[in-house]
Amino acid sequence: MDNVEIVKQGYQYFSEGNIEAVLAVFHPELEWDECQGFPYISGDGIFIGGNAVVQNVFAKIPEYMDGFHIDIKELFGSGDKVVMVGHYKGVYKETGKEFKANATHVWTLKDGKATHFFQAADTAEIINP
Repeated sequence: MDNVEIVKQGYQYFSEGNIEAVLAVFHPELEWDECQGFPYISGDGIFIGGNAVVQNVFAKIPEYMDGFHIDIKELFGSGDKVVMVGHYKGVYKETGKEFKANATHVWTLKDGKATHFFQAADTAEIINP
């Protein structure tokens, strides 16, 4: 399975709520770079390892958003990099409004495992749709 297929499978697991399978795609020392504009992110948004991502990102999403999902428009790669271009969709609980926000992810993989994740997302569109 090539890097694009590995990341694609990870998104499928995430959409199914299969976090254990998502974690299997991550290297144990994965560096996760989350946008600081999300209300549940404190500090620099850098988390190391899958458990830190689950506690500080994945577990927080349902506290702030209903029906959150990622609408993937493009998924492509070159070498050790895979890029996802798409939208985050859902309802921001504080306002009760639906959002559709631009999102781009850049993944780095080594030996079939994600070692780095970088996120660029329009957090203002989510918080103030």
